[in-house]
Amino acid sequence: MTGTAPPDTRADVQQHRSINQRIADELGARPDQVGSAVALLDEGSTVPFVARYRKEATGGLDDAQLRTLEERLRYLRELEERRGVILESIRSQGKLDEALQGRIEAAESKARLEDIYLPYKPKRRTKAMIAREQGLEPLADLLLGDPTRDPHTEAAAYVTTESGDGEGAVVADAGAALEGARSILVERIGENADLVGGLRERMWSRGRLVTKAREGKENDQAAAKFADYFEFSEKFTTLPSHRILAVFRGETEEALDVALDAGDDEEPTSYERMIAVEYGIADQGRAADAWLLGVVRWAWRTRLQTALGIDIRVRLRSAAEEGAIGVFATNLRDLLLAAPAGTRATIGLDPGLRTGVKVAVVDATGKVLDTAVIYPHEPRNDRAGALKVLTALCTKHSVELVAIGNGTASRETDALAGELIKANPGLKLTKVMVSEAGASVYSASAYASAELPDMDVSLRGAVSIARRLQDPLAELVKIDPKSIGVGQYQHDLPESSLSRSLDSVVEDCVNAVGVDVNSASAPLLRRVSGISESLAGAIVAHRDANGPFQSRTALTQVPRLGPKAFEQCAGFLRIRDGEEPLDVTGVHPESYPVVRRMVERTKIDVSGLMGNSARLHQIKPKDYVDGTVGLPTITDILTELEKPGRDPRPAFRTATFAEGVHKISDLRPGMLLEGVVTNVAAFGAFVDVGVHQDGLVHVSAMSKDFVSDPRDVVKSGDVVKVKVLEVDEARKRISLTLRLDDEPGSGPRGGGRPQEGRGGSGSGDRGGRPGGRQGGRPGGGAQGGGRPGGGKPGGGNRRDDRKQSAPSNDAMAEALRRAGFGKG
Repeated sequence: MTGTAPPDTRADVQQHRSINQRIADELGARPDQVGSAVALLDEGSTVPFVARYRKEATGGLDDAQLRTLEERLRYLRELEERRGVILESIRSQGKLDEALQGRIEAAESKARLEDIYLPYKPKRRTKAMIAREQGLEPLADLLLGDPTRDPHTEAAAYVTTESGDGEGAVVADAGAALEGARSILVERIGENADLVGGLRERMWSRGRLVTKAREGKENDQAAAKFADYFEFSEKFTTLPSHRILAVFRGETEEALDVALDAGDDEEPTSYERMIAVEYGIADQGRAADAWLLGVVRWAWRTRLQTALGIDIRVRLRSAAEEGAIGVFATNLRDLLLAAPAGTRATIGLDPGLRTGVKVAVVDATGKVLDTAVIYPHEPRNDRAGALKVLTALCTKHSVELVAIGNGTASRETDALAGELIKANPGLKLTKVMVSEAGASVYSASAYASAELPDMDVSLRGAVSIARRLQDPLAELVKIDPKSIGVGQYQHDLPESSLSRSLDSVVEDCVNAVGVDVNSASAPLLRRVSGISESLAGAIVAHRDANGPFQSRTALTQVPRLGPKAFEQCAGFLRIRDGEEPLDVTGVHPESYPVVRRMVERTKIDVSGLMGNSARLHQIKPKDYVDGTVGLPTITDILTELEKPGRDPRPAFRTATFAEGVHKISDLRPGMLLEGVVTNVAAFGAFVDVGVHQDGLVHVSAMSKDFVSDPRDVVKSGDVVKVKVLEVDEARKRISLTLRLDDEPGSGPRGGGRPQEGRGGSGSGDRGGRPGGRQGGRPGGGAQGGGRPGGGKPGGGNRRDDRKQSAPSNDAMAEALRRAGFGKG
């Protein structure tokens, strides 16, 4: 929801129309579409519900458009609220006239609104205020209005020797009078909203971010991760989010000095000339011209440049945070919608050395059947005993899948699983490497304690690893999305914005897939449209007390699940083998009568229609459109009946890692390997190829064509084929390419931008467990899905506009390693 709808007064109706029109223009939609969507959200409907079941009302706005609408609606309502506060403040001062009110009402951004409000904003006592109290404003007006007057001559008339009523009313000499007049004009210039706005945009389009090593930090080991920013410059408009955040982090850690260069070395600057033109100031040899030009210079260099520098910093950080949150959200969506292995008995192995490998067996539904701890690695090296235990467990519980966590000792454990499979061909086991990001968070959580109360914390991680392979979405929703760690600089991002974005992603993913109400956990249920945390608990409690739900309508018996909650959630909840065949589909109960009409006309029962493509294709959607149900809904119903309960996630497949490639020293330039994309950043993608270190495919090595966004080519979880370009074992650096005809040692082709990721371009926040590595998965088979071979072709990249030459591949990789993307 976007907050309570404002009261329906005439002014509010006009405000609604204005907001709806702006959002419609931004979305490329009609105002009536936006108006309907806003009304539904204000009534308590969720984005997934509106996107799926109210297409007639919104004209088919999809979930992405509705999320954008929701964010813009929040911003514009905050803008309107602030506008009202400002109008009331100025009105109470008796300074609100029709022209000023018109300017305030026309302001389309918070920045513009604050620029207009600045002269009227209550402020602490300023030099300009004191100068006005000294009676110096007429002097300022005189010199500005008639530059032929001599400043010192005119100022002499304002010299006073006795104190007046105001504090500091004495004007000791002509110099003091001119200083006061200057303060008045500088404040006037600084509060000119139109001028300030123009100067800000000019500085944004021409200025550069300039950094250098802080004095004494050039050889500081702690500051070394920012080495590529020790002498750096780039235009504000081309800075990607990861560089901005890296620079600001370097400044916070006192490794870098950061300056904002206005991008103008002329004398006077173009900014000063803009100010002079605004006030009709020019060097025409008149008596006051030099003094007035000095005022302009003073206004720019002591007030405006500093103030606008702060604004630019805020703008840079806001843009970077928005970009980084977008990266996090995209990667999280890919991870949540990764291919599920399905309902197959699975054994989870949580690797460890001294503490042993924790083992948990779960059945096809995720129920824990058995646990154990084995010690196949150093220091005990009980490999035979470990294989005996694993063989017995797999045989006893008819295990099909072996899920191996990607933490410490994962490669050794993967090799053990390989021996298990080789020694027991009749078991037909498949081993898969699984990301254990956030597993430790789950293990120690209150929910894990309630779900597995009698199990040791260390064993809960193995359970989670096994379940993640079966259904990544169902298991990962039990963890705070921020703990999954697939973003850049997540600890530098605003908590509220990040949480809101990630929660939206989780909600959209869960509702896109649908949830089996009879097997879902409370954390999964609470992500369903219309279901709160308390209501999720009530559903589980009712299910435990009364047995599985036999129909969707039985949900109304759950305490506190009223008509509105049922409307919002029913279509996303699935009931298998229940009383109503349609309950396993995404058809909403409110549309069941439409299906009944189809049954009557076709003379085929519901079960006979479901999955019957030939017969469904003969049905004409327009025949079922009436005053309550439109064509979009009818079309969706037929689609759902054709593939009832269809899972939108990709088919499960695994990467096949090369035999004999277990560690970085086994890699050789020119090798062709299969791997899984573990993370995607603005500068490229990290790929697990079966060793203890992820390799980097830089954006310039993704395609022969232009690539503006790496996510256009790959996403997290994709199984891809790559070629090894370079291996630096000492630095734990692997350079890869998706262009399989690239030759090792050749420079980037395709017009790629210079290597990125300097100074910690990725935070390394992979969400790994203590003792585990950051920087990606080690080897093993790895879970994947989606686009084999790296997806659609993308391309190289534009060349960055910067003063110094691009760093080499080595420098880029070193910066990434120091930042946490890699094991150092």
